[in-house]
Amino acid sequence: MPRRRWIPYLALLALLAGASALHPGGLRKHARLSDEAARVRRDTEVLRQEVSRLRREARALEGDPGALERAAREELGYVRPGEIVFQLAPAGGRP
Repeated sequence: MPRRRWIPYLALLALLAGASALHPGGLRKHARLSDEAARVRRDTEVLRQEVSRLRREARALEGDPGALERAAREELGYVRPGEIVFQLAPAGGRP
């Protein structure tokens, strides 16, 4: 007889769990927010690594004239007076 008293409670618990799983603000929302939080954590880590790389690059540019010149040439396309620049087209492509 004591088991029969638990049946309505278990049925109510199952009903509430099912309603929570189907309700937009229940388990689905929790799962969606958990996925979004994981994505934000990954994005944050990628950005932290990028910031660290840029800080190292900035320190190198401040203390090394060769690094500064290399960056100016590679990133900005600077050339010294009198230098001749050759631009090569990719193989099989057009300029």
